[in-house]
Amino acid sequence: MSDDYACTARNETPLERADRNFAELLQELRVTQTGVQILFAFLLTLAFSPRFSSLDAVQRGTYVTTLLLAVLAAALFTAPAALHRSLFQQRAKPLIVRVSSRLAAVGLGVLVLTLAGSVLLVVDVTSGRTEGVLAGAWTLLVCVGLWGVLPRLARRPLARVEAARVEAVLVEEPDARPSGARGGAPRPMRRERCR
Repeated sequence: MSDDYACTARNETPLERADRNFAELLQELRVTQTGVQILFAFLLTLAFSPRFSSLDAVQRGTYVTTLLLAVLAAALFTAPAALHRSLFQQRAKPLIVRVSSRLAAVGLGVLVLTLAGSVLLVVDVTSGRTEGVLAGAWTLLVCVGLWGVLPRLARRPLARVEAARVEAVLVEEPDARPSGARGGAPRPMRRERCR
């Protein structure tokens, strides 16, 4: 029901909503993709620095893993553009938005690991293994907190407001109640989601 309200409040068709959602997603991807490209370039240059030959096996393993994670993150963040291009004018915008959103979410997860690995490597080389592990773990926790926990906490008040709004609608519109609550056939509810 909250989705119906959001659609009505914007007064947009499902295709307009898909266009808006895709434009918003692309804007988000521009920000993250730039960061991934800078990080990837930094990692590439490390292999050609004079100090690279002095890395031990763990540091080299961390380097290679982090480099490959950066490549994967870049691929995940650019995949929505390729998907859009391959399905262009096929009337698949809602599908493109759903798949692209999932690709971006997975890309953020991979980016968290890439950032943690990069910090682990740099701090390990400059300050020692224990400090590197601690700094990498701290980076991982901060990113998970800001990108995963914070959005979930921010949703809680929205859910309470929505529940109050739905209750107000049920009080004002007896027809909106389920069929068992007040005789008659249930009013069909839209299942389509706005995002």
